[in-house]
Amino acid sequence: MKNFINAVAVATLLAAVLCGCASYTWKSAVPEEYRTVAVPVFENRTNAAELGPITTQQLRRELQREGTFKLRRTGDAAIELQGSIVNVQRGALTYDRSLGTRANSYRYVVTAEVSIIDKKTGKVLVDNRKYAAETSFLTQNDLLTGQRNAAMRIGQDLGRQVVDDLVAWSFGSPKGKQATGAGKSR
Repeated sequence: MKNFINAVAVATLLAAVLCGCASYTWKSAVPEEYRTVAVPVFENRTNAAELGPITTQQLRRELQREGTFKLRRTGDAAIELQGSIVNVQRGALTYDRSLGTRANSYRYVVTAEVSIIDKKTGKVLVDNRKYAAETSFLTQNDLLTGQRNAAMRIGQDLGRQVVDDLVAWSFGSPKGKQATGAGKSR
């Protein structure tokens, strides 16, 4: 009798827990018609070499990794992410005493603006939203190589921020508001 009561209690508890999870889904909230995206090469309005293509490549990789969106050419995509690198700041963090005033590590901060365009209607869903990413890097007597390696990390960070916001975007809302819980720009 005691085993029967325990079994009924466990079954009731299990049923109550599962009822609460019945409406939960692993499916993305992004409507099917918006799941194809084009990402043209980011415009680089700075003097930092290769930053536009590196950021574009990392954003495309992040879109593929996340899995909600499929990359397409501009003419075949439902939405297009247009981006510009608008500001780059590099400042010395530490100095090598043996080299006098020569820095051996730097802080690297990049600011980008991203717009999301609905390719079906031509409507701008997001207009020049700012994103910022930063990292530090060692020069090891080669500033350009250190900066190039840092650019890859910057691109990854910017890509994650943009994709987080894109996944959280309320495509179906009449005002086109960003969903709550989205990644925020820094």
